[in-house]
Amino acid sequence: MGIEIERKFLVVGDGWRSAAHETSRMAQGYLNDPLALADGREQCSVRVRIAGERAILNIKSREIGPRRQEFEYPLPIEDAQSLLALCSGGLVDKIRHYVNHGGHLWEVDEFLADNHGLVVAEIELQSVDESFLRPAWIGQEVTERPRYYNLALAEHPYSSWTDLEKS
Repeated sequence: MGIEIERKFLVVGDGWRSAAHETSRMAQGYLNDPLALADGREQCSVRVRIAGERAILNIKSREIGPRRQEFEYPLPIEDAQSLLALCSGGLVDKIRHYVNHGGHLWEVDEFLADNHGLVVAEIELQSVDESFLRPAWIGQEVTERPRYYNLALAEHPYSSWTDLEKS
């Protein structure tokens, strides 16, 4: 069984840009109903993602917090494009920037289109209590706030958030 332990943070400033060693444009969407996930009728999200010349089918358990089951399977690009057309809700378009800091890889997602203006950073850990060095550009932790999950951003994009939701 695949387990992902990931923490998510808002990004402050642009200090991370000069440290990014790689970038990848990504488009992704969800094949299941976000409302069914929100109310507990479904126990996992099923995502299709195209990143450059790679495409994957990703399945994640519906859990709040840093630890979730996760499974990924490669797909032919043509299949992924067809599946994206079948997705519920909107698509999430972003540029992922890869930044090494303090012995960990940080993935900084700069959202585009309906989620423009939102920048979050994620770090994958080996255990929930693993320590790590926080870069100066890391702000508030949002791991426990579902509205920052990509699934939620597909259904309720950042551009439609109220000021209260953004705080």
